[in-house]
Amino acid sequence: MSYVHAPPSRGAPWRPNAFLRGSIALHAAAIAGAALGPELWPWALGAVAANQAALAAGGLLPRARLLGPNLTRLPAAAAARREVALTLDDGPDPEVTPRALELLAHAGAHASFFCIGQRAAQHPSLVREIVAQGHAVENHSLRHRHHFSLLGPRGYLKEIGAAQETLAALGGSAPRFFRAPAGLRNPFLSYALARLDLSLVSWTRRGFDTVSAHPPAVHARLAHRLAAGDILLLHDGNAARTRSGLPVLLEVLPRLLDDLSEAGLRPVTLRAALR
Repeated sequence: MSYVHAPPSRGAPWRPNAFLRGSIALHAAAIAGAALGPELWPWALGAVAANQAALAAGGLLPRARLLGPNLTRLPAAAAARREVALTLDDGPDPEVTPRALELLAHAGAHASFFCIGQRAAQHPSLVREIVAQGHAVENHSLRHRHHFSLLGPRGYLKEIGAAQETLAALGGSAPRFFRAPAGLRNPFLSYALARLDLSLVSWTRRGFDTVSAHPPAVHARLAHRLAAGDILLLHDGNAARTRSGLPVLLEVLPRLLDDLSEAGLRPVTLRAALR
């Protein structure tokens, strides 16, 4: 494997949203209030505890915007063009990704592949093939750590920055979008993404195709109320498998592509949708 450990430092300004600014001010006020006398400690602790609970909820809800900008649907202009964003996470996978590319090519569809940096370094030819077929490679962290949501600002810069360098070198251009592992994060992520010039993306709906081995159920979740402007989440890496051993994605994707065609919806990359 050859992936970069040193993250880039662009020094882009971080502009925390109103909720984060209020959280910072509340903590400062609680400290100042507690210093005035023991009788204020319960109030200060209560205010801080309530705020911490809200911060935690914002990080545990993948589609929440409490902690900063988070794209869950395409802009109105993309919806007006009848566009839908297909996004595939956790790859590239040497078995599943090439077959997913064949299905997309057959349908004339394009997708955004949120790749794990280490896996991309292990399968560089797959990254190049994704790009060669007109798809986009985006950032899904270097290692897909289970404790990603517990990292601090330096940890985020290192983990995401290393993936950014690796994917840019393999794909020929720097990723523009980031998706957090499992969608979980903390308030420091928005700072790191600002420094790395990345935008956070979650989804409109997902099929839970890493845990459900029942393709009809996965397909139903994705196709329910399918509409222009949707961002759909599937997985070419870590895909669950049917009883016959077939990765669920490979059964669901052809049906979903047919649904999109019948509805007059056009699958595009996030970059094309936000042009």
